[in-house]
Amino acid sequence: MNYFRVALVLFGAQLLMGLIAAIQFLYPGFLFELFDFSVARMVHINALVVWMLYAMIGSVYYMIPDETGHEAVGIALGKLAFWILTAAVAVVVLVYIFIQVGSGSEATIWFINEGREYLEAPRWADIGIVAVVLVFYYNVFFTYIKSEKRTGIMTVMVANLFALAGLYLTGMFFTDNISMDQYWWWWVIHLWVEATWEVFVGTLAAYALIKILDAKREIVEMWLWIEVLMLFGSGILGLGHHYFWIGTPEYWWEIGALFSALEPVPLVAMFVHVLYDWGKEQGHAEAGQAGHAVKNTPAMAWIAANAFGNFLGAGIWGFFHTLPQVNIYTHGTQFTAAHGHLAFFGAYATILIGMMYLGVQGAYGIKKMTMTFKTKMSLFLVIFGVLGMAVSLTIAGYEQVLIERADLGGGWDAFFIAQELPWMVQAQAWRLVMGLVTFTGFVYLAWDLLTIGAVEAAEQEAEGVAAAAA
Repeated sequence: MNYFRVALVLFGAQLLMGLIAAIQFLYPGFLFELFDFSVARMVHINALVVWMLYAMIGSVYYMIPDETGHEAVGIALGKLAFWILTAAVAVVVLVYIFIQVGSGSEATIWFINEGREYLEAPRWADIGIVAVVLVFYYNVFFTYIKSEKRTGIMTVMVANLFALAGLYLTGMFFTDNISMDQYWWWWVIHLWVEATWEVFVGTLAAYALIKILDAKREIVEMWLWIEVLMLFGSGILGLGHHYFWIGTPEYWWEIGALFSALEPVPLVAMFVHVLYDWGKEQGHAEAGQAGHAVKNTPAMAWIAANAFGNFLGAGIWGFFHTLPQVNIYTHGTQFTAAHGHLAFFGAYATILIGMMYLGVQGAYGIKKMTMTFKTKMSLFLVIFGVLGMAVSLTIAGYEQVLIERADLGGGWDAFFIAQELPWMVQAQAWRLVMGLVTFTGFVYLAWDLLTIGAVEAAEQEAEGVAAAAA
């Protein structure tokens, strides 16, 4: 629950930084030299990655005892790692905010900013992140080894966490050759996220479907193994869609574009197969009981959003701008931002929010959790807001491709002309509006997560008293 709480705080910080950056797109002078766009963007992206890691770790600690039949090994060490990580994150964010400009040197790489886009954490924090993940892996691995119950879900989780820790190391060394440096950088940016994170999401979805629907373990684990095969194949080969501009052989272009599109397929298939089987055999209320057999409707709603959001954001939005013939025009435009927003939300944020609801249910001992008004508002506003941002950014990207790249040739002047045309300005304005909608949805989400446990537990207790009296 500690990991979930910090994840929620960082999620809010990520959205707030996104709103500041969205305003700066429209009004470049907003907070100029006080809180520059480069810093708002950097904190926005890094907060995204870190809150998701927190929620992932929290999710695993939640499912370990259930899946292994054994309490987590070394939990005191895990708690210490949590506080060390949280303190380090707070220090790094404060440094980002208060030291925004200056010359780069060996000292700044170690203590201020490493300088790689998306991996800006200073070197000391990088080492700290690896140390914390190793402690986490120790907890999970030895719990798994000591347990007598070794499920397919936990086996995949343990193997995947090893890759999760290992792949981050490829972004921790520096080479003078920019192509080589970018090559290894993409191993973290893509392979860490699009292979290990996708498998991670698959294990969480499989576990959650069993908990919420009593889904058949053989069905979810079958699709989980297929996902491992496809994601490690397509994730590694799909890495090639980032190699257009860094001097690698051209055969990577088609390979990367094709295989990266296959990544979300197994997760959708798992969800659809489980839902079909459940509806056919189990999807009705037990005899004499009102309602339905779903044990946690908020979590179920977010997992449904995950299955199809992943396919839409990572699959469709990713595929239609990574083909080499298209990417020569779309690379580095708002198309990329549209894909990034929808893919990270659809593939990861949704399942992790669902796991938070499962965590609340477990913490309060609620047998059946139902939606509140706040749950419905958060679902609608967050999903509508993110989809609206993705569409707005897609329109902005189309304008850049048409005017900046195809018509004006992609030069320096072309960029500034494209930035000032009505399509771009209107698209960025709508992105800001939809960002505000998303943030409003987040307020409802945080409010719901902080209150739903006590409310549902009280209702459950009242029902129990009424039943006993009857």
